[in-house]
Amino acid sequence: MRIESSRRLRGPNRYLARPVQVTRVLLDGLTGRETCDFPGLPERLLELLPGLAEHHCAAGAPGGFVARLHGGTYFGHTAEHIAIELSNLMGREVSFGRTVGTEDPAAFDVIMECPVDEPLESEISEKLLEKAISQFVLPLTRGETPPALDLAELQRRYEREKPGPSTESIAQAARGRGIPVERIGDLSLLRLGYGRHRRLVWAALTDQTSAIGVDIAGDKELTRRLLEDAGIPVAAGGPADNVAEALKLFEELGAPVVVKPRGGRQGRHVYLGVDTPDAVRAAFKAATADGGDAVVERQVDGRDYRVLTVGGEIVAAAERVAAHVIGDGRTDIAGLIARANEDPRRGDGHARALTRLAVDEVAHTLLRRQELEVGDVPEAGRTVWLRDNANLSTGGTSVDVTKLVHPSIADLCRRVAGLVGLDIAGIDLRLPDIAEELSLRQGGVIEVNAAPGLRMHLEQHDVGAAIVDALYPAGTPSRIPIVAITGTNGKTTVARLTARLLAGAGLRVGLTTTDGVVVGGRLIQRADATGPRSARVVLGDPTVDAAVLETARGGLLRQGLGYDWSDVGIITNLSSDHLGQDGIESVEELVDLKSVVAERVREGGAVVLNADDPRSRELEFPGREIIWCSLDPRNPLVRRHWDSGGRAYLLADGWLVELAGRRWVPLLAANELGGGFGGAARHLVANALAAAAAARVLGVTTAQIADRLRRFGTDPADNPGRGMLLRCGDVDVLVDYAHNPAAIAAVSDLVERVWGCERAVAAITLPGDRRDDLLRESATVVGSRFGRVVLYEDADRRGRAPGEVPGIVRDELLRAAPETACVEVRTVDEAVPAALAMARPGDVVLLLYEKIEPLLALLEAHGAHPAADFRVTEVNLGMTMAWTGIA
Repeated sequence: MRIESSRRLRGPNRYLARPVQVTRVLLDGLTGRETCDFPGLPERLLELLPGLAEHHCAAGAPGGFVARLHGGTYFGHTAEHIAIELSNLMGREVSFGRTVGTEDPAAFDVIMECPVDEPLESEISEKLLEKAISQFVLPLTRGETPPALDLAELQRRYEREKPGPSTESIAQAARGRGIPVERIGDLSLLRLGYGRHRRLVWAALTDQTSAIGVDIAGDKELTRRLLEDAGIPVAAGGPADNVAEALKLFEELGAPVVVKPRGGRQGRHVYLGVDTPDAVRAAFKAATADGGDAVVERQVDGRDYRVLTVGGEIVAAAERVAAHVIGDGRTDIAGLIARANEDPRRGDGHARALTRLAVDEVAHTLLRRQELEVGDVPEAGRTVWLRDNANLSTGGTSVDVTKLVHPSIADLCRRVAGLVGLDIAGIDLRLPDIAEELSLRQGGVIEVNAAPGLRMHLEQHDVGAAIVDALYPAGTPSRIPIVAITGTNGKTTVARLTARLLAGAGLRVGLTTTDGVVVGGRLIQRADATGPRSARVVLGDPTVDAAVLETARGGLLRQGLGYDWSDVGIITNLSSDHLGQDGIESVEELVDLKSVVAERVREGGAVVLNADDPRSRELEFPGREIIWCSLDPRNPLVRRHWDSGGRAYLLADGWLVELAGRRWVPLLAANELGGGFGGAARHLVANALAAAAAARVLGVTTAQIADRLRRFGTDPADNPGRGMLLRCGDVDVLVDYAHNPAAIAAVSDLVERVWGCERAVAAITLPGDRRDDLLRESATVVGSRFGRVVLYEDADRRGRAPGEVPGIVRDELLRAAPETACVEVRTVDEAVPAALAMARPGDVVLLLYEKIEPLLALLEAHGAHPAADFRVTEVNLGMTMAWTGIA
């Protein structure tokens, strides 16, 4: 049993709304074997991992998995539960898992939930499954004793990768308010919101934090002087760039003094109680070891406090206590430190609420000042100090005093944050008592910190929520309108149409399609941009007012969605395509996958469906408004829907119309639809109806819709590669991306209505990654419509042998229509002249393609140009008004 491959689905997906890892596991010698085939295995496994007894499995209650173990279950499923249990044992809490079979009985896909902010590149989930297989399944099935469980290395990796407490508190607060959150890589950088409402937060820095304020706070001497000039009580002192200056300041200020780096942070190299010239020399050397000046200040008596301000208001306050241990009369200092570090709240760096106590040179120096060594046993009750400064990052602890802060101290802190210019500030004070009125003779501000740590406040206060509230005050939006489009055919055109309609309402639209990413009408990235990465490009752009996202099968399968919720989901139609790829073997599975787009429409949002599509008619999405579209005014489903108060968009009496609130509103005459061949392109009419429905949900007026639809296609750049008509000499050339049976049938219908298929030549290529049966079905459609055909092959054969795809298509085409004049060539460079040569004056060449840019360049080289003056004169549109009462 072994792992073959693994992938992370970061966004909502077909399994779960949260991230999952999908791992292909090969059972090898355990193929077909179950846990009940190995006597004693369930009992031994439960003895090793007793927490498995609490796993629900399909039973939905504790003990469900135990029942499966005893009754017999495959080992992919067993490994899944073991890996989830190991994850929870190391504090990485997840609960969802699923194991599904594949077309290969020896292979299973193990799906396991991942923490929502775990980096996409994390290997932890896969490593846990590896450990489940190698240290539990394989030894137990061989009758061997599993090795001792050691999760230490994986736990350290998890601690390094997960967001720190400050970042996590902000992310949780944002999600609690329904604000989108994305963690960037393994950093503490969060992107909150979408588009024009996007905000950035890095720990306790935000995109509203003043760079000047950060620089001021980062210069301890500048901060001291700025506050002193404003009448804020601060410690007397000054800068020193050499030992002589430090000694001079020591002499002027008198002992004891504090020596610290001018640009220091997190309490590193801060020396308190410096009371002799030799101590000044040593402290100065250490404080400047990393370069830069030092600051020498008179040590202020009092207790250490940290006050957190957000948006000019006091959010939390804590009394800080320096790192220490307390003797018990039996244990030496090293043992006391080790015992303290067993506290699960303590960890390395900032990963947990507290930082581990360290025995370093600073600690040794302070111990010597107390006439102690790490091997000494302090008497019971004696406090042994390991640090002078009280920073949490050096092992300190804290006590919440927020409710005790005297109004005069609160006013002081608000002034300080404003003077330095920080939206979020950690203000360090030394005071006799924070509950007493500020004394001008005792105590004062010690430091001001940008990006202050939040850890000390988190147990008592939701400081993350305070930061989120400052970024998004009550009533402030965090989202932009999102329209997501999926389906089998028409996705790209519907996306382009929808973007055009929204832009007509004055919105700056971010659009993703198979052609690339477009922002504000300009192509910014050329690629197949129908996956989650491209969606995040648009949603992370602060200039975007609305997003229109073509959402294809591949991105959904490989990474999930690139957003959490949309406002409108469109499913254009559902038919056979891409079957046999990525584990999708049936149309039913394809429907389930694409339904994720509709399921992730927010509650109260709208799902636009095709009432003419049999599979779409079977779909239900509770809690969302369903809007039906149809080319058939007699469609009974649409009639029932409208009668019950629902909205619909349909083609009736030669018009695109809106049915809403018992009103019939004409939008546009079908023969005025831009690029619609006078209404002959019925599939484009269907696409326009879906786009109009989405636009109306988002508030676009009917007049704006009519205007933008009328002018769609007047520029070839409006819808490149879809129904593009060019003229080459005395022959029309119709360029389209149809690549499956339904799409080829739709574009063939257009050819029949406008030219008649007897006047057409079809130049056909089909993708090599389609199943043979789908290629043959496409060939049958071609053979039933066209008497003259040129076959050629994609440059990217997608794993097929040279000539394999054209050969399959040719054989099926000639079997279905033996009289077809069929020419087979190798490349598009050969197919274009061959098709033009077969055409007669007044004919049309239907040209299906792989890549649009090289094809258009080739056609231009043959003298082709856009047929801007094309007009349809006589077309049987088949449109009638059939409903009684519609006027």
